Amino acid sequence: MKTKPYLNAKFVISAEKLSQCPNFNLPEFPLLGRSNVGKSSFINGLANNRKLAKTSNTPGKTRLINFFNFSDQFIIADLPGYGYAKVSKEAQNKWQKYLEEYLLKREQIKCLVQLIDARHEIQKNDYQMREWVSAYNLPIITVVTKTDCISKNKVQSTLSYIKKEFSGEVFPFSAVDNRYNDKILEFFTHID
Repeated sequence: MKTKPYLNAKFVISAEKLSQCPNFNLPEFPLLGRSNVGKSSFINGLANNRKLAKTSNTPGKTRLINFFNFSDQFIIADLPGYGYAKVSKEAQNKWQKYLEEYLLKREQIKCLVQLIDARHEIQKNDYQMREWVSAYNLPIITVVTKTDCISKNKVQSTLSYIKKEFSGEVFPFSAVDNRYNDKILEFFTHID
């Protein structure tokens, strides 16, 4: 089976708030997920470049909106993870305000992408994020990360469980092998 060539992805810019975001005319996909769910590994896996987005074992490292351009076909925006950050309440509230403004007012956003860790049950803050998204009726898909960390026969039941809990498209993902990339890339490049 011939695999598709990878898209040439590059880091563009970081922004703290909406007014600093770059002016692209490309479909944009913000990544939502708990700290350490594998957002950077997701970007690196799709780009086939382990060094593109900085990965860290320390949760809460991403503090800005980081924009990545995939071959001028679409943009992935890596957002700060929710649920863990060793910062003051004041800083967390400021992030929340900026992120809400970005998610609600950024016209380029085609669909939100919520990442869920295959190794764990859906967490309370994952549900809270989904409720917030639903309240504003925003389009969203789910990507189940770290599927290589669970047994092959557990992957299907995990996906079924997440599909039951969260409506919409659910894609498995593994940063270790790239067998799931094609379907995700196809979604990103063919969305209306």
